[in-house]
Amino acid sequence: MSFRYAICNETFGDWPLDRACRLAAECGYTGLEIAPFTLCHRAEELDASARRTIRSTVESAGLECIGLHWLLAKTEGLYVTHPDSHLRAMTAEYLGQLAHLASDLGGRVLVFGSPKQRNLLPGVSHAQAVEYFVDVIQRVEPILRTTNTVVALEPLAPSETDFLNTAHDTVAIINRIGSPHVRLHLDVKAMSSESIPIVKLITDHAECTQHFHANDPNLLGPGFGDTDFTPILKALAATQYAGWVSVEVFDYAPGPERIAHESIAYMQRVESELR
Repeated sequence: MSFRYAICNETFGDWPLDRACRLAAECGYTGLEIAPFTLCHRAEELDASARRTIRSTVESAGLECIGLHWLLAKTEGLYVTHPDSHLRAMTAEYLGQLAHLASDLGGRVLVFGSPKQRNLLPGVSHAQAVEYFVDVIQRVEPILRTTNTVVALEPLAPSETDFLNTAHDTVAIINRIGSPHVRLHLDVKAMSSESIPIVKLITDHAECTQHFHANDPNLLGPGFGDTDFTPILKALAATQYAGWVSVEVFDYAPGPERIAHESIAYMQRVESELR
């Protein structure tokens, strides 16, 4: 099988969108994953004309907008594990707006990480936080159906959040909600923090995995650290993963050109050796 490679747009910093798209396409990516805060402060600020322009810019470069991530980054007053029902309703409403934005841009996936908006608040137990989180996602689910989008819930390392640190716990919530529009996101950096090997996590949760981030625990791209992607891509191929493999980094020091070029070149080389 051949993987579909994408890259997250914040990798390119303050580059104009058209320039970022051109480089991504030149490197061999066919998808672009967008962080909403790089486009606007709030999703509702983008009118229909602006959304059409963004989509056209991406598609004119030969790319597809695959969806959104960093959904609640740089927002205020939103929280998915808050005991206040009204605040959770506001959060769900905004996630619904992001679902419409993703759809308007041609995307389908909304990666829910947002560690700062899900951490346990004082006095809130983990069990209570699960109830609050489920409440928010269930409120959004009808809009996901309407827009044919998917929220992909992302387990994150304990160094980032104290809520939903394992794929197992995240899948338990997914199963409880029971919607094809609520699925799992796996991230190499985050999986590296688990006691279960990455390959086993990929294999065990293949049926509910919607999206995949390729990176390294050192915060750089695939091939920039010690993580061997041969067993990772082999496991994805063996489980017939049909989603995107999207490069997401957190250390931008090497510069967007090198990150973009070397990340996909490394994965393509690994993939070619699997055939």
